[in-house]
Amino acid sequence: MPTYKSLTLLLTIGLMTVGNATADVSKVDQKQNAMANIKIATITKMYQQDIDDQGMSNPVVLQQYADTDLKAAMQLEQAYFDKNQMSCNIDYDVLWNSQDPNYTQDKKFSITEQGLVQVSLAQGSDIYYELSCDDSDNAACQVADVILDKDGKTLRKHLLKACR
Repeated sequence: MPTYKSLTLLLTIGLMTVGNATADVSKVDQKQNAMANIKIATITKMYQQDIDDQGMSNPVVLQQYADTDLKAAMQLEQAYFDKNQMSCNIDYDVLWNSQDPNYTQDKKFSITEQGLVQVSLAQGSDIYYELSCDDSDNAACQVADVILDKDGKTLRKHLLKACR
């Protein structure tokens, strides 16, 4: 009989542990989903502001949503322009992957497996945003970088290299 009680006790402890592990995974999934929603909301709001202003925000809308590192890279670009009277930036509007954006085109916002926000434009382009977010209760996100191509070239890296 003592073996039976020990076995029952072990099974009960084992089931309790599995139950707690499942609850922890569920909390992690909820937190990841909440963070994904906050990231998408941030990028959606950024695009809506750019649409409302027809790309004429000052400073540009991307800079308004950028984190400290991306802002610094964008300021390098402005300093380069002020000094040399030429741009070291990308020669198109990064948000719209176009020199002449169509602000009325349809857009789809989603999260990639890597946690990037993907904006799929009706014109056929996909733009990927890396966001930095704080983990507070009222989490806020800022754009840390924009991935420009499939090779992983990013806006921040481009500016840091081209604008020195």
